[in-house]
Amino acid sequence: MRKKKIVILGSTGSIGTSTLEVLKKEKSNFCIELLTANNNYKKLIKQAKIFKPKNVLIKNSTFKIIVEKNLIKEKIKVFSGDVSILNILKCKVDYTMSAIVGIAGLQPTLDAIKISRNVALANKETIICGWELLAKQLKKYKTNILPVDSEHFSIMELTKGLKDKDLEEIIITASGGPLLNLSSDKLKKVKPAQAINHPTWKMGKKISVDSANLMNKVFEVIEANKIFNFKKNKYKVIIHPQSYVHSIIRFKSGLIKMLLHNTDMKIPISNIIFGEKNHLTSIKNIDVDVLNNLSFQNVNRKKFPSLNLIEKCLKSGLLAPTILNASNEILVDLFLSNKIKFTDIVENINRIFRDKDFKKYARKNKMSLKNIKIADNWARLKTTSLCVK
Repeated sequence: MRKKKIVILGSTGSIGTSTLEVLKKEKSNFCIELLTANNNYKKLIKQAKIFKPKNVLIKNSTFKIIVEKNLIKEKIKVFSGDVSILNILKCKVDYTMSAIVGIAGLQPTLDAIKISRNVALANKETIICGWELLAKQLKKYKTNILPVDSEHFSIMELTKGLKDKDLEEIIITASGGPLLNLSSDKLKKVKPAQAINHPTWKMGKKISVDSANLMNKVFEVIEANKIFNFKKNKYKVIIHPQSYVHSIIRFKSGLIKMLLHNTDMKIPISNIIFGEKNHLTSIKNIDVDVLNNLSFQNVNRKKFPSLNLIEKCLKSGLLAPTILNASNEILVDLFLSNKIKFTDIVENINRIFRDKDFKKYARKNKMSLKNIKIADNWARLKTTSLCVK
């Protein structure tokens, strides 16, 4: 049997690490062509020694010599800096896991589409900011896109072969994060340590803050609108604290289907790579106590006003999602640095949307990497100027 060729962009992050854990017991069936990392050279070296990739790329050139010295016996080619993966890989690969954090993942993903039969996409910013560019490349190179986020993975699984006319409603669940039961008044006084203490998922600080104010659901609905060919008014967000149900589809036929799995990203990753032959050994038995305690509730929009940004963003132009993403990144950093209040995040995003120059940057008629960078840069500078005096 031919070994499947794999590329992992962002191998030292949580998704990259989970992907390697999924592949660990099947190493003999896979050939890892490339692992990439930004700064975490120690973890990249460790991964390379275990999985023996043909190539590694450390983005920060400062660490290239260290990586080379540690891998000299492994006969692994080491690259650094802004070198394109197209200059590293000369063969077609079966899967690329795109897990680079932030908008920095857009260009490598565009490159990966050219040489990959399948691109598993775990980078929200790439979809939010550059989907129109990705869609053209996917069509041109006949590459399949496979969403890794549990919500989008479950929507994909539940709607295979179906069209918009078959669906009545697409429900994305939100845990509500660690602040679900706090009053609106208390939200103003929330400290970073509270906001990042997620009750069900182990995540980084930034995504944990996004979960705490439901900004992550704003991005997920925007992503779903771009990935799937369903009308935007069919999406709804509801609170589901146990994070066991990831999406619910209500069909025109009267049937309702939902996809459930444990809070473990190895589950969608494994299903994407192995398909029906998936055989995760770490899967737990169904816990009846968990099933008996599943609960759902509508979102209180006064308490979580972030959801009002979804419609605003989708109506405001091609580059509005880029501006939303950039502004939110700056604001979350300011909150984590104790420079603004928790509730200031959404309030300041609304200020950006009301800015006199917003339409000029959001409604660029042509989607291009250049225009994305211009809108992204404007949003970051404007947001910083509003908050840092």
